[in-house]
Amino acid sequence: MTFAPLAAVTAFGLIFLAELPDKTMFASLAMGTRMRPLYVWFGTATAFVVHVAIAVGAGGLLGLLPDWSVKLVSASLFAFGAFMLLRGGGADGEEDSGGAPVTGFWPVYSTAFTAVFISEWGDLTQITTANLAAANDPWSTAVGSAAALMSVSALALLAGRFIAKRVPLKTVQRIGGLCMLGLAVWTLAELFTG
Repeated sequence: MTFAPLAAVTAFGLIFLAELPDKTMFASLAMGTRMRPLYVWFGTATAFVVHVAIAVGAGGLLGLLPDWSVKLVSASLFAFGAFMLLRGGGADGEEDSGGAPVTGFWPVYSTAFTAVFISEWGDLTQITTANLAAANDPWSTAVGSAAALMSVSALALLAGRFIAKRVPLKTVQRIGGLCMLGLAVWTLAELFTG
């Protein structure tokens, strides 16, 4: 097995561009304003690596899962995230501590992992990765795709951190909650229209 740089660069470019406007990027941004960004990134990165491995190793598995069930679970997770952000919380003292309460590595990691893992099933980037792996070197495609997905997540988290330092926490929570609610509605709309 040899590494094919052109296949990796191609996969990186296509997946990076496809993931930029994706709902997962916005979910990462919202989670990064409320939770420790590095912990969120570890969770999202792990979920992306698992999805890339599945797409490359067994792209046919996507066809076994009913699309409606994946979208329904994804919409439910986004709605739950919106509820958690919009329900209030956030004492004034949190704004002075940098805006992101420490809730521990494992709770943040598992929340980020679960949100991305479920919402990425059958996503354009997973399907694109499976198609690229079928036409090119699978290992190189996996490296390029995973690097692209992790890079977009890191960019979203950096933007979230930048926003959290300049905007009051309650405002960030409300905007993040509305974004997550929008993602839940978007996912449900995809379920009923597609």
